[in-house]
This record gives sequence, structure tokens and C-alpha cells, in this order.
Amino acid sequence: MNDAGVRAASAAVRALKELAQQRADEVELFDGFTDAELDGWNVPVPEEVRTVLREIGGLETEEHEYRFGPRGRAVFGDGYWILGEIDFGEGSLIVGVGADGWGPVVAVNTSGHGPDVTVRAAEFVGWLTGVTERLAAGVEDQPRAEHFAAATSSVEVAEGTDGELASLVGRGDPLTDLVDLRALPGYPCSVVWEPYFSTAHNTADTGSSEVQFRIAGDGRALLLRSVVSGDFLGRAVRRHTVPADAAGRAVAELRELAARHPAFVGLEPGRADADIDGWGVPVPEDVRGLLREVGGVTVTGLPALRLLPGGPGPAVDPELHRMLGGDGTYWPVARIESGRNGALVQIRLDPESGRWGYAVSVSASPKELREYPEVTLVAESLADLLLTYARLARQAAERADFAGRVACDARWMQPNTGEPWPRPAPVREWAGAADPLLAAAAELPDGTHAADLREVPIPSDLCFYRAAGWPYAARLDRLHFAEGGRLAAAVPVGG
Repeated sequence: MNDAGVRAASAAVRALKELAQQRADEVELFDGFTDAELDGWNVPVPEEVRTVLREIGGLETEEHEYRFGPRGRAVFGDGYWILGEIDFGEGSLIVGVGADGWGPVVAVNTSGHGPDVTVRAAEFVGWLTGVTERLAAGVEDQPRAEHFAAATSSVEVAEGTDGELASLVGRGDPLTDLVDLRALPGYPCSVVWEPYFSTAHNTADTGSSEVQFRIAGDGRALLLRSVVSGDFLGRAVRRHTVPADAAGRAVAELRELAARHPAFVGLEPGRADADIDGWGVPVPEDVRGLLREVGGVTVTGLPALRLLPGGPGPAVDPELHRMLGGDGTYWPVARIESGRNGALVQIRLDPESGRWGYAVSVSASPKELREYPEVTLVAESLADLLLTYARLARQAAERADFAGRVACDARWMQPNTGEPWPRPAPVREWAGAADPLLAAAAELPDGTHAADLREVPIPSDLCFYRAAGWPYAARLDRLHFAEGGRLAAAVPVGG
């Protein structure tokens, strides 16, 4: 038992009760909870918190209302309890509900153009004591934060050296940031953070984005996840690092999975160098080494990958072939059947360097692509795509319903399936840019829209027709991919 915490809690209860008696017209206390009620909650309630909650279930002042436990349908979830609303209902005041104590107390307001996340106190009883002291002094306003801490990409945390924090984020998510709540310089502490979406540029569905938050690790960390829906991405993300030995690792992992789960995972043999030398495109050594070993991958529930030319490889409509850049600009690897149109997954090639670049997916119907030009970024490379297949297969093998589980995770291979939208910008915005990639794009025909795909999540949906500057009646002439897909552009008819 935390004796000091219990004493502090008892003192806070006494002070609040005295204050409510002295200023009954300004401070109202809500009824507390019985031990039987506290025992029925699905979160632990440490003794110092019980000391408060047995006597007081919340309080209401002229400007604020706080509830210390669930009433009616309200429940705990995601490692926190909502104490009350802030900023006229725009934000929430939450407290972590861990076994070692309740805390910290965090004010989260992610609405509007100035999102604010402030850690007000390290733990519940200390926060309540501060509220009581301010009420007694006739001050309800929260003290201004004089301390600051930065949020960190959860992918960076997952790939970092702090094992405890890494265990809280798993593999990490490019759209989720983490705040280490036990490494703050003081309280109140303002978190330097902003969501990954932006409302500064209109789309067809503007305004559905939100931020989901949770407290993990018994109050160790706050996780802030941007759900980008209806808005464009607003800032760069930290993507998962593709290992330098991705090709060899992908082959080894797929072979192991095929041996352990032959009913679900199958591999086709690769080709010898003599065959590869006869292809109409240059094949760099990293890709060549992979294709010597694997010529195709089938994972139940995922589109079959056909990596070799000819035979059962995906056929491409001649007009689509022209719109994609023609010979030597891409390498088709999968055809996704979906209704009348389907999609074509391809590896983008850089004709100048011979480099094999990003994996992207586009509509397999020239008519559909012409009217609704869009590109889905699927992977950073062919090896990265194979590693993703291996990861999804490995996860599915650990659960029942292998095919259903994999299919649920594979929707991102179809264009425009609800993934984040990078903003397509008119290329004239990049005239004179210091970045050579952007400066070169500015030379594309007038009316062309493009997006830099180097720092966007994988997957991402690049929907050119959702950009405010893309005319409603415009039709696509062709797609242009620079440096193996690092930049994608749509050139309209007449451009």
C-alpha cells in the first residue's frame, strides 16, 4: 500500500469537503462508490484512489465538471478513464488507470488548427490536490505549461533501443506517435505534436479525420494515432526501415512458411541468369538474386505474385500499357480481380538508372484510370513486398481462418481502399525547388499534378481526382513516375 498516497488522498478529500460546505453555491461533490462497485470495475483501483472514490465520485464547479468513475453506460477503455470535457467539449481530460496507481492526467484536444496535448499531473491524487488548491484560491484556470516534451514516431520507438517502450508499440505504425510519460521534465508539460492529417486543402470528403489516443504500459506512454479519412496527409511520416538484406530475408522466410504451411503458402522456382539476361529490361543484382530463387508466390487469401515474364503473368491492356509509360518503365507482378475492373500491381522501373523501385497498384481498366486517376503505394521494393507477404502469412498462421485473416489485411493492394491520401499538388508549385526531384517534376506539362511519395505511409492512396485543382471533367493522358516511383504524377489530356 502507498501510505503517502493514501495520506495525500485523505487530505484532498477533507479539503474538498470543507470547500463544498463553505461554498456550496460554487462547488458540488458527487456521491462516491462502494467497495463492491469499485471491485466490479474492469480496471484496478489502488487504495489511494479508493480513498477518494469512496467519499467523492466527482465534482462540479461553475466552469468544470469531473466524473471519477463510470455511471450508466460509460466504461473504461484503452488504458484510461475520461474525467471530463475541456475547451467547451472540444477535448477530453483523461487519466491512466494502471495497477500501480492512476495517472498521469492528460488534457487532449486534437480538434481545430491548434491541437494541444498537455500532461497536467503525474498522478490522480496530485491532480486533485492541485484542483482543490486552485478552487480554494478562487482560480479555476489551469496553470500554463512551462515544460515541453516531444512526441516520437512509434516506428522509431519500435526500431529503437528502449525495449520496454518498444514492447508497447509492437511493430509501430507510421501514423502513431508516442509520448514517454515517465521522461517528462516537469508538470504541466506541453507535448510538441501535431496530427498527420491537414484540413488546409479541401478534398471530396473533407473533415472525417480524427485522433485516437490510449495510455499504455500502466501509464508509461501515451499513444496518439492519426486516422486520416477525408483529408490529405499533412506531414511526413517515419516509415518502417527496409533491411539491407531484404531480398535474402524474404526468400528465407517464404521458404520456411511454405515448408511449415504448404496448404497456404506456395513458391515457384526462379530463373537462371541466362534467362534473365534475355529479358527486355535491366535487372540489377539485388533483384536478380531474388528472381534466381523465387519466380512466384501464392499465399491463400492474397493476390498471387507472378514475378517472371510470359506464361501465367498478368496481361496488360495495350492502352493501359501506354498510360503507364510503356516498355521498360514497369514490371507487372499481380492482377487483382475485383468486379469488372480489377487492379494491376507493378514494380516501377527507372529507365535511366535501371533501378527497380516502388511497388504500386493502379486500376487495370484504362477507362477507369482515365476518369479516376489514382495510384496506391504498396511497398518500397519487390523485396519489401515479399517481406510483407511473409509477415501477413506468419500472422495468419497463428490464428484460425487463415484465408479470411489474410484477405482482411490485404485490402490495401486495391486502389482507394481507405488508406491515407498524400496531397497531389500542381507541379508548378515546385518551380525553382531546391530538391532536384521536385524541380524536375515542375517541367511536366501544365495541369499536371504530382505527389512526393518518399515520406508517406505504406500503403497510401494517391487520388489525383480528389485534389481541388484537378478539374472535374479532366481525363488522364498518362501517369509519370520519377526515380522508380518516388514521385508519381498524373498528366491530363491536353497537358
